[in-house]
Amino acid sequence: MESWVRAVVEAIHSSRSQAVIYLAGGASQALGWLLSVPGASSTVLEVVVPYSRASMAQLLGKMPLQFTSKMAAEDMARAAYNRALKLSVPGSLASARPKHGDHRFYVSTWTHNGLRTSHVTLLKGLRSREEEDKVSSYFLLKAIADTCRVSATIQPGIQEPEIPEESVEQFDEDQELQQVIDGQVCMKVYHFAAPAEKNISRKVILPGSFNPLHDGHLRLLEVASSMCDDGLPFFEISAINADKPPLSIAEIKRRVEQFRKAGKNVIISNQPYFYKKAELFPGSAFIIGADTAARLVNPKYYGGDYNRMLEILLECKSMGTTFLVGGRMIEGVFKALDDLEIPEELSGMFISIPEEKFRMDISSTEIRKRLGL
Repeated sequence: MESWVRAVVEAIHSSRSQAVIYLAGGASQALGWLLSVPGASSTVLEVVVPYSRASMAQLLGKMPLQFTSKMAAEDMARAAYNRALKLSVPGSLASARPKHGDHRFYVSTWTHNGLRTSHVTLLKGLRSREEEDKVSSYFLLKAIADTCRVSATIQPGIQEPEIPEESVEQFDEDQELQQVIDGQVCMKVYHFAAPAEKNISRKVILPGSFNPLHDGHLRLLEVASSMCDDGLPFFEISAINADKPPLSIAEIKRRVEQFRKAGKNVIISNQPYFYKKAELFPGSAFIIGADTAARLVNPKYYGGDYNRMLEILLECKSMGTTFLVGGRMIEGVFKALDDLEIPEELSGMFISIPEEKFRMDISSTEIRKRLGL
């Protein structure tokens, strides 16, 4: 590091100011400089690098019109400042005194099928702070490479006594699903369809119980996906029900088997409410029936509070959420989006699936009755 850079960074740390840093692209070297000089823990409260569109939407609570722009930078700065206000505590600045304990680090990776953690205790006094950071960075890259099943010839430069301690826990499918049910993991994704041949920037999601999956569901997702050229189609089942006990692992696996046979992607989530699904899948298009759309805009389901309903759905809208609405039989009458009273503020959020493109009055409930289930 150049001497002037070190002098500036040390001056920043000695100012005892505190900061949250959000980076969406460049300037990563400056971040490395900030963190490599002793005193960083008294200055940097949090660092987030929102690289993807979905990550940026969740960070800002909305989908930016343009990612590289003055407005996006200012929105990120405001979000960072608000985050710093929440994280900083007067009088709790970390000490810049020399560290008396062990010089050690942990690297942990969590994937769909396992948890792997490495622990290394470094020899004190052998390296500078920057050299220690370099060693830990090597281990981080090695952990990512191992997780991606990439053969890595990284030379971490550790000495003989500094042998890494590793622990590995493998997850089977039942454990993965239990993690979703327990809220430890937000979803499990089953990729049964052929890989997409084009660049996909968002998801087109048909939520439901799919008990059973039938031709109407398959056709509906196909039609809706044709209306969203940039969307990857998924079915979605929530393991958690707002009014009933969670689905059992055996029941989830039984329903998932239907999608494996049909060659369709399905997500098992733990979010039964649409405003939570919007947070989980920012920028996505959700396929719903007119009956569901009617409930979404009915203040009855928001404690009778019209403004609360509007607030929640506008927040979903700011996350890039849209609803593709198909016609459904409601109390014996076929109703489409045009038959519903959608608040003007939300009108662009709801998009009609034309009746001539899709209408199928069959339901899973009727199929179960017919089969005596």
